[in-house]
Amino acid sequence: MVKHTPLWRKIAGTHVPMLLIVAFALAPYVWMFMTSVTPESRLQQVGVQIDPGGWTFDNFVRLFARTSFLGNMVNSLIVSVGTVAVALALSITAAYAFSRFNFAGRRLLMAQFLMVNMFPIVLLILPLFILMRRLGLLDTHLALVVANATIAIPFSVWMLTSYINAIPKSIDEAAMSDGCTRLGALWRVILPLCTPGIIATGIYIFITSWNEYIYALTLGGRSVRTITVAIQTLIGEYQIEWGLLTAGGVVGALPATVLFLIIQKRLIGGLTQGAVKG
Repeated sequence: MVKHTPLWRKIAGTHVPMLLIVAFALAPYVWMFMTSVTPESRLQQVGVQIDPGGWTFDNFVRLFARTSFLGNMVNSLIVSVGTVAVALALSITAAYAFSRFNFAGRRLLMAQFLMVNMFPIVLLILPLFILMRRLGLLDTHLALVVANATIAIPFSVWMLTSYINAIPKSIDEAAMSDGCTRLGALWRVILPLCTPGIIATGIYIFITSWNEYIYALTLGGRSVRTITVAIQTLIGEYQIEWGLLTAGGVVGALPATVLFLIIQKRLIGGLTQGAVKG
């Protein structure tokens, strides 16, 4: 006989804790948004305007009128899209090789990819800075793309290897029996089958690159300044304009949030598809 759990126990044991967790996670973002739509004069005198009737978007207008925030967003977009393109191009081919070929040092190389993600990125700043300076790439989009790719590629190789391992090798062999080359089988057969995994990996790379700060601060400059560095510059030495600062935070978080909401089903599907033992 199946015993039904009382409704009050479900509410007290499941719904209420979940609501508290969601409220705790969203509270900083809600507070940031309310701060961004509060007039600067009220922020200094009273505090955050909770009543929607007193909200205003003057801080957003000042953000784009007084600063080069729009140009900073373009820089972040160029760096993020460039990182996605470079990291996926290299990760897909590397993952295919790790999945389909048995060669000497295969496990050692995979372990090295994993070890790279264990070290903090701060350790890579100095060698990357010296390398970019000698190549004359400081304060360029290419420098930030290469730097972000050093973080993205190891993780992407591991994820994509799991996706490709889930595809039987007989499919490759059948495609090559029909006249495809190894590269043709990868392009025409394997890539369409692991599209959800590629999308999930690409979104992860994009969001990571969009939110990256340390490389952008060290390898960038006046010519190439991403939004993460631009938001930091809104903090003055003697005064902080909280309305302007939080407006920058809201605008900076908006593209990644919208992108996630649009393709969240594909992202979740890609992540679960990659949860296969290779």
